[in-house]
Amino acid sequence: MNKHMRLIASVLFIVIIILAIAITRFYSVTGKSPGTGDPQPAVSKKLGRDSEGNRLFQDSSGSYGLLDSSDRIIVSPEWQDISFTDGSMCIASKRLRGKNLVGCIDYEGNITVPFIYSDIERFNANGQTVYIARTSDRGSAVVYDLQFNPYFSRAWDELTARSDGEFTMTSGNGSYCYALNENGFVFKEAALSGSAMTHEYELRTASRLLLSKLTVPMLEQMDSTVSAYMEYAFTGNSDRLSRIKKDPAADFIPIFPYESSITTRRLMDIPDIYIYSVRGEDGSQHYAVSVTADTSLTYRDENNRPKGLRGEYKAVIEFAGSTADSFRAVSGRFLEEKPDYPEPEEDTDGGEAQ
Repeated sequence: MNKHMRLIASVLFIVIIILAIAITRFYSVTGKSPGTGDPQPAVSKKLGRDSEGNRLFQDSSGSYGLLDSSDRIIVSPEWQDISFTDGSMCIASKRLRGKNLVGCIDYEGNITVPFIYSDIERFNANGQTVYIARTSDRGSAVVYDLQFNPYFSRAWDELTARSDGEFTMTSGNGSYCYALNENGFVFKEAALSGSAMTHEYELRTASRLLLSKLTVPMLEQMDSTVSAYMEYAFTGNSDRLSRIKKDPAADFIPIFPYESSITTRRLMDIPDIYIYSVRGEDGSQHYAVSVTADTSLTYRDENNRPKGLRGEYKAVIEFAGSTADSFRAVSGRFLEEKPDYPEPEEDTDGGEAQ
């Protein structure tokens, strides 16, 4: 064999090797179950298909898998159930850790949503589709969009969805109402149950303007700041301020700090609390929480006699920031500089007591 023939033979040999590798790879996909060395399972029943021609199927054991448009198995039949989503993935269920768990897989069998749910439900209202996934252990819920990205940065403790698209979700001590419309979710109402020194209050807002800018983490921060500041204001315990996410230059002032005649300050109730928007000194958007404090005071009068006084005084806690990460408290103070003391008592001769 001359040099030219040897070159041709070498090229043919290389071509044969390449073809052999290609054929082997082809049959490893079409002739075997994905990820295993077992022969391709028999397709017992073909089921529904998606818009691209991919098709669900069952094998002889009743397990579900997925065929492509050429009837090649692309997801092996190892699932208790499979259904198509509106995106390029499937909702699937499998027996794991002694439970029937639900998650999502792509068209190659890769897990795209973890198998931690007891159910994933498709929900449609007002031209929008979302998926509601409920966990098997705590019963909490996550809301996903069509691509199975979480709509919110948390799992909700409880979730109720009405057919008209109104969602009510709870998380911690808060209850939140959203409306699902053609533009997505619109924040409609928030109510947080808080307490300061054992006195309960409800921080609530239904302002569309405020709720278009505030998020659940920002509202939760407002609530925890109110609780911490009110305790500091009445006890002087500065450790409470260390728990507040605040601006480095934030200024928090206790109730009536310069009234040396006051000997005790007690918070009796919080009859009113609400959120509103204000402008900062630099003109930027700020938010404030107004807190009305029913307050009991003990003070010494001009004759150094102990007296009691009760009244309602208003505190304002101000916040700045447009995102949960940047949101912080910038000040806390009471609007009144001193209590409304009663007029001095007159002596028995009708003159003013000395």
